[in-house]
Amino acid sequence: MTMAKYRCIVCNYIYDEVKEKRNFADLPNEWVCPVCGAPKTDFVLLTEEVKKKKVEHTVSEVLVDQLAEWGVQYVFGVPGTSTLGVVDAIRKTNGKVKYLQVRHEQVAAFMASAYGKLTGHVAACLGVSGPGATNLATGLYDASLDHSPVLALTGMVARQLIGPGSTQEIDQYSFFEPICVFNKILMSEDQTITLATLAVKHALLDQGVAHIGIPNDVQKLPYEAEILPFEGRMPNLAYGQEEWVIEKAAKVIDQAQRPVILAGFGTRGQGNKLLKLAAKISAPIIATFRAKGVVDENEALYVGCHGGIGSTAAAELMTNADLLVAIGSSFADLSLIPQKRTVQIDINPLMIARRYPVEVGLLGNSAVLIPKLTEKVQEKQNAVYLAEIVRLKQAWLNQLEKEADSSAKPIRPQYIMKVLNEKISERAVISLDVGENCWWFGRNFMMRKTQKMVMSGNLATMGFGLPGALAAALAYPDRQVVCITGDGGLSMVLSDFLTALKYELPIKVFVMNNRSLGMIMQEQKVEGYVSWQTDLYNQNFAVFADFAGGVGIKVTEPKELEMAVDKALSATKPVIVDIDTDPRRFIG
Repeated sequence: MTMAKYRCIVCNYIYDEVKEKRNFADLPNEWVCPVCGAPKTDFVLLTEEVKKKKVEHTVSEVLVDQLAEWGVQYVFGVPGTSTLGVVDAIRKTNGKVKYLQVRHEQVAAFMASAYGKLTGHVAACLGVSGPGATNLATGLYDASLDHSPVLALTGMVARQLIGPGSTQEIDQYSFFEPICVFNKILMSEDQTITLATLAVKHALLDQGVAHIGIPNDVQKLPYEAEILPFEGRMPNLAYGQEEWVIEKAAKVIDQAQRPVILAGFGTRGQGNKLLKLAAKISAPIIATFRAKGVVDENEALYVGCHGGIGSTAAAELMTNADLLVAIGSSFADLSLIPQKRTVQIDINPLMIARRYPVEVGLLGNSAVLIPKLTEKVQEKQNAVYLAEIVRLKQAWLNQLEKEADSSAKPIRPQYIMKVLNEKISERAVISLDVGENCWWFGRNFMMRKTQKMVMSGNLATMGFGLPGALAAALAYPDRQVVCITGDGGLSMVLSDFLTALKYELPIKVFVMNNRSLGMIMQEQKVEGYVSWQTDLYNQNFAVFADFAGGVGIKVTEPKELEMAVDKALSATKPVIVDIDTDPRRFIG
């Protein structure tokens, strides 16, 4: 029996099956991290039982084996001349590291970014020197701005050709420097182990992109080295604040009559803890868009997202709040968070008081600090405030139901979201593209806590949806994976639907096809411009899916939608459902 190790993505605690004498899979679903209390789902496979061994092959093979030992399971990319040594080293792992060939390096980087956001661990993207490296940039910037741990590996021309100039040579170090938290060129054999481990360490601890450039000749040099284990080389992140600071924060909360909890992406996995705090202080929970689903949206105290895609309930409660308890939020501009008296929790000191001064800033892991703060605050039952929360949320739900006209043609986006909300699995992983589809999902879709959602946050880049779904299918092969996209975003990366077919990843792609760049068209209207160059000439995406070997479903009539969604979700192949969608935001 092969014994494995698993890492808690919240605090870096290692569950060692050898020491515990019990397989991780056999632990009950309600089992939690003994250090920080994170759920079992927040653990990722790290490595097989550590074997100290000598490798007597090439730099590439040592590099890949060391990355595998530190939990890198996937590499996404397009092979080429300057990466042949690394690609062959991956082949020789016999599946310990899996290589997925994509059709464009941008998709490879998007997939690595999405994998990091979903799992908290590192996947790698691989590009050749020159154009392969530059094609990675958009996906890597997405990871950088959303603090997703990613490893970028790039081939380079041979060392003697760096500088004088040769085919596909660019200054890759300077190119990657603005994107990365770690950026090095592997120039000699003896750097291999050090750079490999530092790259993973920086990606995880600095929550960003680590890059290693590898000259073509260095990849093939003979080399042997001892592979270093992960355990004992990473700090535990289950840290919090001194008790007196937590008590100070509790006293500020105790004085509030209308507190609001703002949950950001840094609260992922902490939904139950948020609910306990909210119940104790009689406060509603409002999420940022990226934190959508951290708390089940059917919970009474959850009132929706804030910002342009937010609920009317969230907007009114935020406006009238006398205290904001902000946890794991970056205060991005699109979240539209007003200045309030604030108690803030964040693991990144630069996020504390990023936009406005705070009453108390608690530095540390939200998994540790939320329960400590809950213990310190006074219990209060503000019946009037609680009744207001219930009334405002119900009014919002009534509004959403009213908008979901099941008879209108072209099909209303609100109705599409209503049907998807009813049909998608409670354990689904949902990958969102950027555009009007994103706006409607954030506003009208009610996520359950057992679902996961991944998106391009701060970069807000079109084309993320399909690659995100591909990564989700790899990370969660036992769960339903859904991509919700627009016709503009999907057409940017459509060729990589073939990647889903090649690797038998049964993703379900729902295209809100309004034959336009809908969000841009609305922005032109709002700013007083003539609508121009936002209409799209589209093919039938369902026909493309069928022709490629997947399942294609075209929906033109509202009455067809429910049956089409059922057919798509039950399919065993990759699916594209092309839905004729009304481009008008609201009727009237």
